[in-house]
Amino acid sequence: MRVQIRGRDLPGRTWCSDGEDHGNVHVGLQVRSDPFDLVPGDADSASWALEVRVKVAEDGALDFAGPAVHGRRGDRFCYLTWGDVGPDGGFAMFRRAKLMLDRVDPALVRSAEDDGQPLIGEVSLTDDRGGPRCARVDPPALSWSVG
Repeated sequence: MRVQIRGRDLPGRTWCSDGEDHGNVHVGLQVRSDPFDLVPGDADSASWALEVRVKVAEDGALDFAGPAVHGRRGDRFCYLTWGDVGPDGGFAMFRRAKLMLDRVDPALVRSAEDDGQPLIGEVSLTDDRGGPRCARVDPPALSWSVG
């Protein structure tokens, strides 16, 4: 199944927290342990596409797998990883946001698979304090649809 993550409301290229200054903030999809398709924190929007395998467990529950899928069965998610990009192009992660796949309505997942359409996650990337969104992302900051 194709999954597309669409980010909006990015927080900006600079951010300071707990005495740490971050001057070249970027966000990307975490694939295995690496950031993928980094987007500057001051971009108008961000988008990532990934393939996710959907399996039906013996109990009928859906399970998800793929290089960008993390967590144990029953607690699968994708990470958006925030970090500074240095002059050498290196990425120093300082935060991550969890987009929980197991919380997506199974009817939406089945509809996306049956129709050959992507499952789309729309996420606001700025938290309530104006910083890069982190931790588990729940509605209304994240919504899922079939597109």
